[in-house]
Amino acid sequence: MRMLINSPETVVADALRGIAAAHPDLEVDVERRIVVRRGAREGGRVGLVSGGGSGHEPLHAGFVGPGMLSAACPGEVFTSPVPDQMLRAAAAVDSGQGVLFVVKNYTGDVLNFTMAAELAEEDGIRIEQVLVNDDVAVTDSLYTAGRRGTGATLFVEKTAGAAAEAGAPLEEVAEIARRVNAASRSFGVALSACTTPAKGSPTFDLPDGELELGIGIHGEPGRERRPVMPSREIARTAVGAVMEELDRIAPQDGPVLALVNGMGATPLLELYGFTADVCAVLAERGVQVARTLVGNYVTSLDMAGCSVTLCRADEEVLRLWDAPVRTAALRWGV
Repeated sequence: MRMLINSPETVVADALRGIAAAHPDLEVDVERRIVVRRGAREGGRVGLVSGGGSGHEPLHAGFVGPGMLSAACPGEVFTSPVPDQMLRAAAAVDSGQGVLFVVKNYTGDVLNFTMAAELAEEDGIRIEQVLVNDDVAVTDSLYTAGRRGTGATLFVEKTAGAAAEAGAPLEEVAEIARRVNAASRSFGVALSACTTPAKGSPTFDLPDGELELGIGIHGEPGRERRPVMPSREIARTAVGAVMEELDRIAPQDGPVLALVNGMGATPLLELYGFTADVCAVLAERGVQVARTLVGNYVTSLDMAGCSVTLCRADEEVLRLWDAPVRTAALRWGV
């Protein structure tokens, strides 16, 4: 095992200490495992809280800051955070306007965020929840009932965060988040398995010369295995799977936001080449790409591979996407 860590037991705490050192505009509670935007309660804004297992960085702590999340709750690697973390985060960011929980559709996350919401409301904090379930590859996987939550989490957190930053009320922020999720679809491909610090070996067996289509961000099985294909054929498969559903979402002739996301170990040289292929396939289909984001944003430790997320975007969604954001991993307009 070759990893830049001290020990599997301290890997999350060590990473949080690094976040604190690198980003003094964040308040990082290493012991209680919450990352909060400094001055989160100022300005009377709706709070946004998300979280999930570690190993998907920069999701979610990398998206805490003006224009996006108010707080994030990192769990252990590939393990949901606990309700106490979410409750502390909600209390830390609530300015009296309520808090939106952004929850990826994994069983542990759903159960724990729901419990935290009930506890927060008992404490007088208004809570809304939005469930992100954009993955078209499989239904009812190892970690979830229904479709998995993957790349659309970034779209939801960015647009809802912009709405909250502009002073929108809780119900409106939640409605935007749900609308963006409903208009988003994703498909992922693995070229190698990931290695968790605790296990020290690949989480599944992927023979040389094969790839997994429809992989999840924890290494869950996908739709099928095939021999390794050129980038253009992978793009055609991924875009085809996404558009099969997105073509039924109005407006069918509207533009899309496109996220070409690396799974952690794929270099940008390859991701940009893959982006060219994705855009070419979309152009063949007559789909206008309004905005494109390329890079490692919703990862799976050291997995080689990528995912494609597309969102039907109206003028309001594009305006919220373009709004200023200042986080560790996403920054523009400021």
